[in-house]
Amino acid sequence: MKLYLVQHAESVLKDVDPGRPLSARGEEDIRHLSETLRASGITVDRILHSSKMRAHQTAEILAEALLNSGETEVINGINPKDSIPDFSIKVHKFKHDTMVVGHLPFMQKMVSYLITGNQEAAVVDYKPGSVVCLQQNAEQHWEIQWMLRPDTLK
Repeated sequence: MKLYLVQHAESVLKDVDPGRPLSARGEEDIRHLSETLRASGITVDRILHSSKMRAHQTAEILAEALLNSGETEVINGINPKDSIPDFSIKVHKFKHDTMVVGHLPFMQKMVSYLITGNQEAAVVDYKPGSVVCLQQNAEQHWEIQWMLRPDTLK
């Protein structure tokens, strides 16, 4: 089972729009990322996202290219300051390749926690629209398979 942890794409500032939808650059970046992933043969069975508009929009764009069937789903417990250990319990119950679209610092801490057991360890450097692919090995330990950031695709 693969787990894809995605930080939402770039959004507008709160003073521009309090709902913080994706910026034009954010939409462009995540479309380019989703096309790159699709061209690499990557698909997922589920895409989960927070209830925030920027995460929902990012998830929908990714779903157009990568979701095998169905729709994206809102999930609780992945907002910026939510409990990493609590969500990791849910992650260990996933049975299929799953993409989770959320926010910092949550996504960065989740990768660190799954890899090292310490959510404060600095394991990856997310930028808006980044994705980290994790996979469990034979001993059920998580390993980083790869990471893509929009700035590496240009």
